[in-house]
Amino acid sequence: MGRTFLSLIATSVCFAAVASDNGGRPRVVISTDIGGSDNDDYQSMVHYLVCADVFDTEGLISSPPHAGRVGNILECIDLYEKDYPRLKSYSSSYPTADYLRSVSRQGAIEAQSGEVPTEGDLSAGAKLLIDRANYDDPRPLYVLVWGSITDVAQAVRADPGIKAKLRIYSIGSWNTVQDKRSRDYLFNEHLDLWWIENDTTFRGMYMGGDQSGELSNERFPEAHVAGHGHLGSLFMEKLPVIKMGDTPSVLYLLHGDPDAPTANHWGGAFVQPYPDRPTYWHDDPNPSFDTNGRAGAKTVSKWRADYLRDWKMRMDRVQFER
Repeated sequence: MGRTFLSLIATSVCFAAVASDNGGRPRVVISTDIGGSDNDDYQSMVHYLVCADVFDTEGLISSPPHAGRVGNILECIDLYEKDYPRLKSYSSSYPTADYLRSVSRQGAIEAQSGEVPTEGDLSAGAKLLIDRANYDDPRPLYVLVWGSITDVAQAVRADPGIKAKLRIYSIGSWNTVQDKRSRDYLFNEHLDLWWIENDTTFRGMYMGGDQSGELSNERFPEAHVAGHGHLGSLFMEKLPVIKMGDTPSVLYLLHGDPDAPTANHWGGAFVQPYPDRPTYWHDDPNPSFDTNGRAGAKTVSKWRADYLRDWKMRMDRVQFER
């Protein structure tokens, strides 16, 4: 019998982001195809923004390719700005909307055309990645890829030295198909890239786990997202059920040791499939972690009650007055 949601929220706690190398907050760049064919990127952006007080957001890049533009990111920031007074009352660490606009960039709008990225042809998103990776900060730069990995490939081709700072967590599957040449370029030519390539584990965000009562994909948003600020309204307008396929990349940094991809995280636990690639991790093929043929999905879904409890607490910060 599943635990009741009320019993879970009674002991609700806010899990702070795990300290990165120097004891500071994780530095994060998000690369997203928001505005494209799947509205779950809007969902993941809503989730990220209500968690933004525990990250140092250094870039928001529109990396479709095809549909989706930086204007879709700015759409979310405009609504975040309306909720900002409530958010700031809980934590002064929430970034201002103007700051988030200042680090928003348009990435590549076309997939890589050749076997390697065109030399000298850098998107504004790729330039931002190079700039932030070269910034004098001892912490690694986490790049959470929710769309095409085109901009990362461009940046690494232009300045391979940035690999020492980059930590890539990419949501693959359909996103990989949009620019397979960029993905294959990074995979084949940069064996030393720190990279979690999540092709199926992310499905545990909405498949499996405890979906009893208000923990279900349908009922949770109805109860704890609808009526919760302008960001909650955006979530419900775009897709009123939990999918949020890119959110595990954020959950990875919210709970668990980011230095140890094989350990437990809300955003999954991964394996090193290649002995000669010690900084590449992929979905765990152990059948005990499989859900509906999606390898590793249970390493996310087993934490469902915990990360939904955390998200509920954050959405309550922007709840409209009743």
